[in-house]
Amino acid sequence: MVMAMTLNQLVLRSMRKNIKSYYLYVFALVFSVSLYYSFVTLQYNPAIVNEIGTGRSSAALKAASYLLLFIVTFFVLYANKLFMNRRSKEIGLYQLVGMSKSLVARLIAIENIILWFSAIVIGVLVGLLTSRIFVMILLKIVEKDAFVELSFSIEALMMTVVVFSVLLLIVILQTAIRIKRVTLLALITTTAVADERVKKFNAFQMFLGFVGLISIGYGYYLSTTILDNLNVTPNVLLFKMVSILALTVGGTYFVFRFSVALILNFVRKSKKGLMSIQDVLSLSTIMHRMKANAMSLTTITVLSASTLAILTFTYISYYSADSVAMEAVPYDYIMYEDTGFELVEEFDKEGIQYTRYDIDLLAVPADVRPLLVKEAALNKTISTELGVQVVSLKAIQNKLPNLHLQEGEGYILGYNSLSAENIRIEAQKSIQFNTSAGEEEIFIKEVTEDLLLPNYHYYGFTVVVADSYFQKLLHDPLTKNQKVVGMELKEENQLIKAQEVFEANKVSVEMPIPGNDLATNTVSVESQENYRLNMLDSLGMTIFISGFLGLAFLIATGSILYFKQMSEADEEKGTYNILRKMGFTTNEIMSGIRRKQLFNFGFPLIIGLAHSYFAVKSGWVLFGTELVAPLLITMGVYIVLYSIFSILSAGYYRKVVEDAL
Repeated sequence: MVMAMTLNQLVLRSMRKNIKSYYLYVFALVFSVSLYYSFVTLQYNPAIVNEIGTGRSSAALKAASYLLLFIVTFFVLYANKLFMNRRSKEIGLYQLVGMSKSLVARLIAIENIILWFSAIVIGVLVGLLTSRIFVMILLKIVEKDAFVELSFSIEALMMTVVVFSVLLLIVILQTAIRIKRVTLLALITTTAVADERVKKFNAFQMFLGFVGLISIGYGYYLSTTILDNLNVTPNVLLFKMVSILALTVGGTYFVFRFSVALILNFVRKSKKGLMSIQDVLSLSTIMHRMKANAMSLTTITVLSASTLAILTFTYISYYSADSVAMEAVPYDYIMYEDTGFELVEEFDKEGIQYTRYDIDLLAVPADVRPLLVKEAALNKTISTELGVQVVSLKAIQNKLPNLHLQEGEGYILGYNSLSAENIRIEAQKSIQFNTSAGEEEIFIKEVTEDLLLPNYHYYGFTVVVADSYFQKLLHDPLTKNQKVVGMELKEENQLIKAQEVFEANKVSVEMPIPGNDLATNTVSVESQENYRLNMLDSLGMTIFISGFLGLAFLIATGSILYFKQMSEADEEKGTYNILRKMGFTTNEIMSGIRRKQLFNFGFPLIIGLAHSYFAVKSGWVLFGTELVAPLLITMGVYIVLYSIFSILSAGYYRKVVEDAL
């Protein structure tokens, strides 16, 4: 009983003494609990169940919760490691005064139990409040109107308690093993052990430094060519992707481990021994810690870059929803006269004002190989019997009033970014139409991305020809005609009413595949708004989950960098004390520290941005039509988050420097 009271008193005194250190650890725990609980509870929120459903959305949220658990585990265990490093001298002193290792382990375990269950209570309360915000964001993404109430889930609470109880056991076990295995001297001197410094670079280390830079550059080059050859086999494509990953990850490690230290060593030598206090606090400190920090900086940089790339891809899909819908359905509504679908009459009955466009689309067998930029490379795989979509100049004159064509001339529409990645063509060349009269050449005057017509063919572009030649093709037995009616609403405020009419009357039709008499495609008679909403429905959950996990991971990695800087600041407090006694001011010391901070946060930031840019650049066309705006917005959020952690870290350093004297 006496021992129990003594242990309890030690726990309370220890917690009071370490209150300044505990806030960092408590923040990590509360943040992790609230993040996990708020995400898990989404599966049981009535608004999501009613508006999105419980099938695919529930499975997606459950799968994402495992990824979030990985992030939380990584974050909490790393924070615990840093926290224990800061308390290593205290633990050593406990043993020095006669406490056994098992008693010290029990002391730390009781402290952890108190902290963890307090954090779980606070984190669940915070998560309960933030979960409503996350539900509102999700419904906003998919454009669903629903009242979102504060929803408490017993299931989510039980899952959170179980997960963090298991993590607590792991942390206690991790701490006990460390106390048992580490010697008393090692515990007392943990924070005093300097990281190894590379004093002299040999030829091999210099070579590895250059290899790191070259590896990253070559990995970037491969990423820009990954979609150049459409005939590549899956095994070759997989090999290229693995090679890019290996080159960038390995190159990043070599850059942090050798290249940076090599460059800084050259800079130091160029000073010829005349180093200022700023140089000592920045260059020397970075070089001292580079070996220990290389792996952690590489891990944070690569994982952050991957997260940023995924965030950008998903945001491209969301940002491009409007433009993709406009490309797929160029008019507000598209119908086909031969289906008996009387949408026009229904609009007239309801008083919906619109402009009607009657268009004849012809499927014409053609040889497009002469248009290819790399004809020699693709010539063997492009059939001469594939068809193109042909329209008359008159049908699109209202959209392109300044376009003029002579018989024998053509103009290509709809050659967008995705088409450009699949098949590269250029103007001022001729293609051959295969008609009943034989092969006829059409000279292509210009290629444009204007998408004014629906596309239901292989290549993704439409050929506009002169009216006289179109009439000739219209009566050719080798061509197939499809009549299309496009309707544009005159007033946007009638869209809701028009959608109700459309939903009550929409049907599907069979569209022939050009060049194949036996095959057809089933095409829904669509509206642009319906296409856009369906796209948001299918992508909304993916966009939300990717954004949630991405931002959670970015915050976690930024916090880890911040925690590391706090630990380093505490370890270097003795150095600042000596400098202050020598007469250096806080601002003079901080100027050197800011240089170090610029490297610790800025260098991984720059490399992470470069990695993610080339990853996105290599495959963004598969996710949408817009690149620049989503890329800049996502990277802007990334930079702002890391800047916040950098500013907080600099503020902590200033406090340590001011308290050093």
